[in-house]
Amino acid sequence: MAESGTDTDDRPELRRSGRALSSRLSEQLAVTALLRALARLTALAFLVVAVLAQLPFWHPEVLFFLLLAVFTLLGEARAYLAHFGPFIGLVVVYDSFRAIADDLSGNVHVHEMIKVDEWLFGGTLPTVWLQSHLWDGQVSWFDYYFYLLYILHFPMPAALALYLWRRRPALYRPFVAGLVVLSFSAFLTYAAFPAAPPWMASEQGDIAPVARIAGDVWASLGVHGYGSIYDRISPNPVAAIPSLHAAYPTLFLLFMGRCFGWRRVWWLGFYPISVWVGIVYFAEHYVIDLILGALYAAAAYKVTMLLFARLRRRRSREPSGGATRQEAATG
Repeated sequence: MAESGTDTDDRPELRRSGRALSSRLSEQLAVTALLRALARLTALAFLVVAVLAQLPFWHPEVLFFLLLAVFTLLGEARAYLAHFGPFIGLVVVYDSFRAIADDLSGNVHVHEMIKVDEWLFGGTLPTVWLQSHLWDGQVSWFDYYFYLLYILHFPMPAALALYLWRRRPALYRPFVAGLVVLSFSAFLTYAAFPAAPPWMASEQGDIAPVARIAGDVWASLGVHGYGSIYDRISPNPVAAIPSLHAAYPTLFLLFMGRCFGWRRVWWLGFYPISVWVGIVYFAEHYVIDLILGALYAAAAYKVTMLLFARLRRRRSREPSGGATRQEAATG
């Protein structure tokens, strides 16, 4: 009976302890809910400011925070930072490295690309030929089309990375690895072989006069001072070989084919082809630049897919090897 009485005497204390614990949990949940609400309000405010201020969404740092705001509103900020943050971080690191590549070598190459393009096209420079047939000094609808694809240089790989992360996780890491291999291989090439684009060669009088049409596109939209804008978007004007504007769409297409099968995505070939035509027409690259860019992309794709296939085979053998060793030990 004494024990029963003791149990009865302890019940109020247990109830008080339970109420205190419940109260603390409620307070913690309330604080967590408040923090989430504040984070979502901050994310929404940032998106509104980004739209009103017309922030350049194609720049990797801006893209990172735009996506962070979107995933904060969706309640998946932690998952985004853990899985997708390193991807944008690597792109930002590469973009910073690219800006110093031209400082590592003082010899800017100008004539080699001109000679190769003239040899490929029977003495005619494709940039000069395209502008003579398509450019009349006024911005046309196809100029906007080409430039839209041009400024999607970072957003398109980011969009594919997002899709692979959420829907095809087995291809997400190979894609990120391929993009990193491609980007830093290009950086090493820029450092060893800085090359002038056609517009720069034209300004120096090495080729016939060509227009830098991207500046006219901006001017038609009421934005002037393209030179300063370009310095922020592409801080290294002699990072021409290989053309990453040609390489990224090529890598994009290769992984889309891997993801869905070529019979379903063959039509997406319009994307890299349009970019290739646009960058030559805009006097941003020679044809040899984009050929090398596409080759770099194909090589990066092949290397990363082979590497990850080997890693998968090694992992598949590890359990059987471990089981065999365990059986031998117990036997």
